[in-house]
Amino acid sequence: MAITTKVNQEREVRQVLLSFANSIRERDIVTYEHSRRVATYAQRLARYLGWSRRDARDLALAALVHDLGKTWIANDILLKSAALSDEERRTMERHPVIGARILIGCDVHPFYVETVLYHHEAWDGHGYPTGLKGEEIPLSARILTIVDVFDVLTSQRPYKAPLSLDVACERLLLGSAASFDPQILQAFLRLLDISPNFVLPQRVCAISVDMDALDQESQLRSRRNVYPISLPKAPEERLAQ
Repeated sequence: MAITTKVNQEREVRQVLLSFANSIRERDIVTYEHSRRVATYAQRLARYLGWSRRDARDLALAALVHDLGKTWIANDILLKSAALSDEERRTMERHPVIGARILIGCDVHPFYVETVLYHHEAWDGHGYPTGLKGEEIPLSARILTIVDVFDVLTSQRPYKAPLSLDVACERLLLGSAASFDPQILQAFLRLLDISPNFVLPQRVCAISVDMDALDQESQLRSRRNVYPISLPKAPEERLAQ
């Protein structure tokens, strides 16, 4: 009975996350397709790093909604093709916190919340929203950071043409030990070397999120420990205290 209840709860969480993914699609198809590709890349990299199918699938689900907070950003900022002003950039940089708060309100597992919240943190501490550095950043977020940037580099955007795979890898290497966990980045580059046609076409990709495919061992294995997450406050909230 306990196992059945846990599986049902996980299916409910999956449905919540997929529902949010659909809301991203309705708001901005570019962000949605980006999220689908990032989810696929994250799942592939996690499996290459030795994660179980179940854990890699969880990471893919988190990646699907990593930009959920952007659905609350005004179109004149979200869809702007020119460079953002300092004020607009500060607004855009709120999206990890907004997304994390939405997920907390739906009582999803902290794994998803922290992955969304910290996916713009940097290895050397210069990222946002909290300035975590090194292994203070959850592993899931460190993986997501790399594949998120990789997809931006290799995708067509209104303000840029896609970079070639070689140039994209060079750009990633420039951020090693600054923006990215150097060990995970090296693993990702090795994965690219052994994976022909790794880069997904825009608007065409697929990930496996079928919880019915979980094997018995995965169903019996206990979930990660639940622990509280303290979200950074918006500047106006800090000033109000």
